[in-house]
Amino acid sequence: MESAGLCRVLEFYSGIGGMRYSLAASGVQAEVVEAFDINDVANDVYELNFGHRPCQGNIQTLTAGDLDKYKAHAWLLSPPCQPYTRQGLQKHSADARAFSFIKILNLMKNMCFPPQILFVENVVGFEVSDTHDQLLAVLSDLNFNTQEFILSPLQFGIPYSRPRYFCLAKREPRNFLNPSVNSKLLRAPTFLTLVKAGHNIDDQNEDELEAICKPISHFLEIRSMDISEEDSSGTITDFKESDEHIPSETVCEDYLVPLNLIERWGSAMDIVYPESNRCCCFTKSYYRYVKGTGSLLATSNNLKQISKENHEISSLKEMGLRFFTPREVANLHSFPPSFHFPYHISLRQQYAMLGNSLSVAVNKHLDLLLPVLFAPQPSWFLASGW
Repeated sequence: MESAGLCRVLEFYSGIGGMRYSLAASGVQAEVVEAFDINDVANDVYELNFGHRPCQGNIQTLTAGDLDKYKAHAWLLSPPCQPYTRQGLQKHSADARAFSFIKILNLMKNMCFPPQILFVENVVGFEVSDTHDQLLAVLSDLNFNTQEFILSPLQFGIPYSRPRYFCLAKREPRNFLNPSVNSKLLRAPTFLTLVKAGHNIDDQNEDELEAICKPISHFLEIRSMDISEEDSSGTITDFKESDEHIPSETVCEDYLVPLNLIERWGSAMDIVYPESNRCCCFTKSYYRYVKGTGSLLATSNNLKQISKENHEISSLKEMGLRFFTPREVANLHSFPPSFHFPYHISLRQQYAMLGNSLSVAVNKHLDLLLPVLFAPQPSWFLASGW
């Protein structure tokens, strides 16, 4: 029997469950009736953490009838971002990875029970794509009101620069609490009253936001590293183990940045410190490459003797540079402590899936709008049996 009052949700491109964690963190009374993802490894992670394996297959094969059977109130969608990234070919809707998203958008036109809410997340750049134009055209044809945002975890007190595009869509006769920003793209969370440490964050730029962010040390599991002349490879002296099955010696070897990479790419590395209030976005290539894929952490106990501006190769070798661990990246994504990977998932796969995921801290605030979107229910909606 269905629980009364629950919002029925379909989760497309479910990945490792960022959207579902956001929904749970928001406190919304919702039930994910199905999730969809084609990636077998991501589905292993999702199943381990939620006890449910997403429907695995090509979303393009779904029909309007297939989706109607779920009678879902809301669709959560985080489609592939590669067609819209600055580093990609920027083929937009002509990229094969965009086809499934466009397909399911158009299916709504032929559904008996179309969703009443859409929540779409993607990279910055999506908002200037022709796929974005198609999204808005379909939503307009189906009488949706839309509000769009560019938001970053920095705006929510998380020291993580990861701006993303969000679209909230609500089908008439429902409307938003603040309809004055309908059909607008906002770059601050003005739909919320968010105050961090006495600061109104609505209109601050990223540099100013650092002042209200927690230090990176708050998100670390490996606390410090002491590098001595006798041991130039580095040893971790204060390790807070998150998994009792993984010895600290293994962690040390896995996450240290090799000296040959420092010598080759040192000048291009983004280096942060435990007391830093900001780090760069981690991409799916983090740990495979050190240039432009995310920040590296300087952890030597002798850091106070090294000027942060003095990034000569000789000084970099003394800084105890290491990669953030997958657990630490998950922390910066605001994933809960209960989240974990199956043992058979390699480190590179873990980083790749985290790099493709999203910020729970940002999404959970957007999900707070869901209860408002379903009240009040018009009589025709109640009569439909939903």
